[in-house]
Amino acid sequence: MTVLVWFRQDLRLSDNPALAAAQATGEPIVPIYIFAPSEESPWPPGGASRWWLHHALANLTESLRRCGSRLCIRASADSLSTLREVIRTTGARRIVWNRRYEPAAVACDQTIKTALRASGLETTSYNASLLNEPWTIRTKSDRPFQVFTPFWRHCKSLGEPPEPLPAPSALRVPATWPSSDPLQSLELLPRLDWADGFRAAWTPGSAAAHAQLERFSEAAFDDYSNLRDRPGVEGTSRLSPYLHFGEISPREIFHAIRRLAQAQGRHSSWRDSQFITELGWREFAYHLLYQFPNTTEMPLRAGYARFPWKPDAAALEAWRRGKTGYPIVDAGMRQLWQTGWMHNRVRMITASFLVKDLLQPWTQGARWFWDTLVDADLASNTLGWQWVAGCGADAAPFFRIFNPVSQGTKFDPEGRYVRRWVPELAGVPDRWIHQPWAAPTPEPNYPQRIVDHDQARKIALAALATLKG
Repeated sequence: MTVLVWFRQDLRLSDNPALAAAQATGEPIVPIYIFAPSEESPWPPGGASRWWLHHALANLTESLRRCGSRLCIRASADSLSTLREVIRTTGARRIVWNRRYEPAAVACDQTIKTALRASGLETTSYNASLLNEPWTIRTKSDRPFQVFTPFWRHCKSLGEPPEPLPAPSALRVPATWPSSDPLQSLELLPRLDWADGFRAAWTPGSAAAHAQLERFSEAAFDDYSNLRDRPGVEGTSRLSPYLHFGEISPREIFHAIRRLAQAQGRHSSWRDSQFITELGWREFAYHLLYQFPNTTEMPLRAGYARFPWKPDAAALEAWRRGKTGYPIVDAGMRQLWQTGWMHNRVRMITASFLVKDLLQPWTQGARWFWDTLVDADLASNTLGWQWVAGCGADAAPFFRIFNPVSQGTKFDPEGRYVRRWVPELAGVPDRWIHQPWAAPTPEPNYPQRIVDHDQARKIALAALATLKG
């Protein structure tokens, strides 16, 4: 008999529970990846995600080749039909996969599992992408958590996650293989090559993920807390796209940090380190998405559905293109466009500016990030935008409106980040770098402010006041 291993957002061999379960049977293994974006509607992968996915699949293919195996790739509008066809071809009686938690994926998985089991197939799914399953974390009153601190405190009380599983060195293969589509036929790469900046900034793949973790882990304690909010320095892990595509698991990260902490004599305090807490925020995002699936489109706080947004296509486009006249905002949006990533502090600043200075719906920002981020993750994206808009769980109140000048001055005091991504301001002195309009001689090639922040803040607060009527 043959076992199918259905890869999705778990594009690695190490710490892959489904693959380990298949190998434990001793039966031949057929790894398969099905590209079925229509099944992920209304959130199919965006352009930046598709670029990363192409290279992640190429790396997974090579990893399997080194184990003597191969990856069967299929493009499909219906994963169930494709799986059934491969099952007929291979004679498989067992199929395993690792779970996903996005609303469309949950519904699709349930349909597929029910149908295959009804056909006599043994189907089993596993947790490969979270420290804890979303449905297992509940309050004392048996409800989902909506505040991060008690959520994470409860998670930590459950103890450490299991040690990650080792990668196999070899896989048993079938006598004959099902047909496979060429990776290029998925058309994941852009027809117009806009990805030069992506290639310069990123190396997808599991090996690159572990190399990045090793580079970062030495700074994961003291330096991370001090530098993570400084966009002009390399102070963050940059592991988010690898986590999203499953090229590294949170258990692998958790235990790598634990081992480093023990080597440094930090036998207890590391569990409360800021970096481990960031893993907790990722867990919280998935907890919320699973428990409140409508929040990808609708505010968790229902009253915010009546918020008086002022849609403005010109303002939205200026924000997207990094031409708002506010340097820290424009630097972030240009970094995003060129590299598919944006520093997390700047994500908050740019999001606040769109939602509160420009009064554009948070869903517009979520959609743009979804299309342009290589780490576009539905759970984290939804949590982040609802947090900024004040309409989600444990959100910053709407009246907390980031001042782009003071935020820039505080977190990019020498203007290093701004000068890198907004080169027309390279010669502006530090004093004026975050408010170039106030300089004695403003830079003529840089856009004028599209709004006055002080006035925009008053308008935003007035809009908020209408919800209390």
